[in-house]
Amino acid sequence: MESHAVAAAPSRRALWAGVAGTLAFAAVFAAGLDWAKWSPYLRKLESIRHTRVWPGSDLLAKAGPAHGAPSLHGAWQFTTAYAGSVWMAVVAALAISAAIEALVPRRWLLRVVARRTNAGGSLAGGLLALPSLMCTCCTAPVAATLRRSGVPTSATLAYWLGNPVLNPAVLAFLALVGPWQWVATRLLAGVVLVFGVTVVVARLAAPQERLREVELDDVPEYRLADAPRRYVLALARLCATLLPEYAVVVFLLGLFRGWLFPFDGSAARWGILAIVAAAALGTLVVLPTGGEIPIVQGLAAAGVAAGVQGALLIALPAISLVSMAMVVRELSLRVTIAAAIGVAATSVAAGVLMSVF
Repeated sequence: MESHAVAAAPSRRALWAGVAGTLAFAAVFAAGLDWAKWSPYLRKLESIRHTRVWPGSDLLAKAGPAHGAPSLHGAWQFTTAYAGSVWMAVVAALAISAAIEALVPRRWLLRVVARRTNAGGSLAGGLLALPSLMCTCCTAPVAATLRRSGVPTSATLAYWLGNPVLNPAVLAFLALVGPWQWVATRLLAGVVLVFGVTVVVARLAAPQERLREVELDDVPEYRLADAPRRYVLALARLCATLLPEYAVVVFLLGLFRGWLFPFDGSAARWGILAIVAAAALGTLVVLPTGGEIPIVQGLAAAGVAAGVQGALLIALPAISLVSMAMVVRELSLRVTIAAAIGVAATSVAAGVLMSVF
């Protein structure tokens, strides 16, 4: 009996340590999102409900006009405007990412997110994405941390893409300031992308998945006493590796905005090519949460075809060159490119659907 009690004691200690760490993570998660997302969006939703007008402007206009030549001034204007829009969400995302790595026992994390099939993983990751309300770039540090912790590729992809595409706040914004077709297109195409396309893309990572599972066969016992040190180290590493490339890629996108996103009223004459171009080029552009709304509104007012509007409702928020740069080390170049192609293909389908509507 004594030996049994002695053997059980470490497991009991590990259990309570895991509970304490998970509660600490929940506190960081709730506090960060309430500060950066939940409360601000509730206030914005209440304001829009009364005015029925989107309060922001087209952020890409800060970088210059469509078809415009590269401009250092425009790139700086865009970078600073973008930073002003997302800095709170970036801080919350980094804090949450470090908390996942340092506070949540890895075995517990995998029990929640990992599933036997890619479809099950995509379902779990997509559902977990719904309360976060993040844009693709702010979700990227969290997605990279999930993958580094051993979360399957399908769940990581669904969490990464589900945050911006199925964002409940943006769906509510669209319902208040746009036609019902925008909401229907975003919702239908978003569900296909998050719960279907991610399953297909994840199959490309099968060899990497098996290797990662072997590495996790012997996960060390969770120690709460090490959590503060692990948290500081994880946060420092995330800041050192992600923030510099974040700033550089955002600046470059602002610099070449006129070439990368040449859509204005003239796109009304492009025909079906406009949908394909919008789907492909929209995957490169970086925007804050809801930043696609004034762009689509402006194009609609200029007479650009409904198909282009539908394609941009998916391509603009779902993924960007910045977010791809932040996750490529963990997801691999092959999976990241496949995800971008999947987003573009879904965006074309969304454009066709919007045209039908």
